[in-house]
Amino acid sequence: MTSVTRSRWFGRSQRWGRGLLAAWVSAAVVVGQPVQAASRAGTVVTINTNLVLVVDGEKVFPIGFTTGPPPDGKTPEGKNGMRELADAGGMFMRTGSSGGRKWDEQALTQQEKWMDAAAENGMYCWPFLHELASVGPQDTKREAMLRTVINRFKNQPGLLVWKGADEPEWGKLPVEPLIRAYEIIKELDAHHPIVTIQAPRGTVASLRPYNAASDIIGTDIYPIGYPPGGHSLLTNKTLSLVGDHTRMIMEVAEGRLPVWMVLQIAWSGVVKPGKTLRLPTFPEERFMTYQAIINGARGVLYFGGNITSAMSPPDAKLGWNWTYWKRVLRPVIEEIGRKSPLHPALVAPNSKLPVKVDAGTGIEFCVREAGDELFLLACKAGGPTEQVKFSGLPESAGVGELLYESPRKVAASSGKFTDWFAPYEAHVYRFKL
Repeated sequence: MTSVTRSRWFGRSQRWGRGLLAAWVSAAVVVGQPVQAASRAGTVVTINTNLVLVVDGEKVFPIGFTTGPPPDGKTPEGKNGMRELADAGGMFMRTGSSGGRKWDEQALTQQEKWMDAAAENGMYCWPFLHELASVGPQDTKREAMLRTVINRFKNQPGLLVWKGADEPEWGKLPVEPLIRAYEIIKELDAHHPIVTIQAPRGTVASLRPYNAASDIIGTDIYPIGYPPGGHSLLTNKTLSLVGDHTRMIMEVAEGRLPVWMVLQIAWSGVVKPGKTLRLPTFPEERFMTYQAIINGARGVLYFGGNITSAMSPPDAKLGWNWTYWKRVLRPVIEEIGRKSPLHPALVAPNSKLPVKVDAGTGIEFCVREAGDELFLLACKAGGPTEQVKFSGLPESAGVGELLYESPRKVAASSGKFTDWFAPYEAHVYRFKL
């Protein structure tokens, strides 16, 4: 299937999804709200013209985990782990085949448990198709299993999107078998996009052919480690690697596909023998999250919360890094989750206002308008601590509050304001218009 054919198919899928919405209204729920499995019907997931994910008619900024706690996992306080993630603003988690295990009856049974637990606790699943994401001309048994998986779970209320091949360009997977698997999935399931995550490797030219087997693309990038920046081959070895790779995959997407970025909790470079364990601090995790969003990400995921060697012994018994969650990740997710004051901006298109930076170095920013509010998200990718001057805001922009830095505010005059930025710092400004 060519990219043009796929684009036409997905346009039809979006129109079909909107046409079906009225029939789904009685079963649809606000994304992430706790429901019983029997009360939530199968999802209809589309992508709008601004490359925002739409679930049962609601625009969402998806926040995911690879992977989350076990289906029946508990927090240290005894709360269901999936419900804890959902209550903070999390939305979905990777499930399905992993760790070299292929799809079989046992994997199907386990996926049923994930789907049921997700629907019961306000979450969704992102099943990893693993070997089934590539179907060659002679792969009759693999194709049969792929059809079994898609048909078995496509109408489940816990399904959000499918995960295609993992890091296919770095793994040198041929594109044509991936496209064939994509076509089979679309033949069977018109309501759930397919996501392909690439490694921080390759070039725009070498990555772009894989778009034909994807509805959403992204990159995983984990810059925290000793020495820093070892996950990437770029010369930059700082936290701002996240921005470099977000911009690169945005170029790969050509404005046609949404980009989701996978960010670090823990990864092999900090947990393998001989490596020094190092996890992102709250300021680091927050900076990486905002830098990804500022540079175009329409969803973020966090990798490594389930890596046992990065956990304390009590957390290891529970199957997830709850200590890191409480100290670092939950506060970050609460800033961008569905209940946050920022969420309307995260599902809005980029503003066409002529905002620019008149003074300051290494500043990256984006501007969004939601209702009568103007949001400016900005971060500083290194360099010295300095004052930064913005201009191009509407004349009606007066005093702006800094979300999550209360009671701090800035005052705009004639569409201009200044503020201080330290290296790897992010600010979120909200102006009432």
